[in-house]
Amino acid sequence: MTDKIDKEPADTPPPASSAPQTIKAIPVRHYGRYVSAVVVLALVALLVNAFATAEKIQWSAVGDKLFDSTVLAGAGRTLLISVLAMVVGVVLGVLLAVMRLSKNPVTSWVAWVYIWFFRGTPVYVQLLLWFNLALIFPMLNLGPIYKDEMTDVMTPFMCALLGLGLNEAAYMAEICRAGLMAVDEGQTEAAHALGMSHARTLRRIVIPQAMRVIVPPTGNEFINMLKTSSLVYAVTYNELLRATSTIGSTSYAVMEMLFVASIWYLVMTSVFSVFQYYLERRFARGSSRNLPATPFQKIKANLLGLRRERGAA
Repeated sequence: MTDKIDKEPADTPPPASSAPQTIKAIPVRHYGRYVSAVVVLALVALLVNAFATAEKIQWSAVGDKLFDSTVLAGAGRTLLISVLAMVVGVVLGVLLAVMRLSKNPVTSWVAWVYIWFFRGTPVYVQLLLWFNLALIFPMLNLGPIYKDEMTDVMTPFMCALLGLGLNEAAYMAEICRAGLMAVDEGQTEAAHALGMSHARTLRRIVIPQAMRVIVPPTGNEFINMLKTSSLVYAVTYNELLRATSTIGSTSYAVMEMLFVASIWYLVMTSVFSVFQYYLERRFARGSSRNLPATPFQKIKANLLGLRRERGAA
């Protein structure tokens, strides 16, 4: 005869008395954010009111001179000298970066000295050196190719181009060197194993991959170049700042014309900042899974967030 033992399950759930209640999420109130926002808005309002009520500032002159032909011509020259100087800086910067990474100690040392000098001296000083170069070399003599007085060669435009372009080349050389070093050395070794020369390896393999690292900071350098171009005022190149200053000195509206120059600098840098943003987003496609949101996507996300908070409240 077999004994029967009744076994009950060890983990028997208790009978459900009622359905679980829905959790009501209450958003956390960040009162510190509201207080700081009010303080910042109050300070901004005081600053705006101080400028708006200043008796010595003729705001009508700002609107009248904003699209003056002289101001527009100065803005155009600012864009022209910035673009040309950036082209010189990029081309020479790539060359200096390759020289810096060369196994030839002479070329590497020459590139290092160039970068050391132009990064270590102010742009303003370099512009004055080019402007007064005739004090050292009165005549530019290239033999049968070209011969002329240095004062005729070093025009304000040439001084501005050399001063800005050669200085930018030193910074672009470091940016390009970082981009070249970011490419895996195995790429170069594989290209050499296939019989490609060093120059062809750089042109076909290394530089195209390094562009992902080089291009985004290059856009930032160009925006900085737009602002640095105001220093060519020292070599009498008639760019935006000099054009507005000339009008201000004759019309006795010095501050008003400085505001006009600031507006145009802000417009130009803002436009190119948008280009830089989308350029960085494009080159991030191969290295980032989630691309950064565009300005319109950020605005849409913020509006949706505000609606959700209002709905929860």
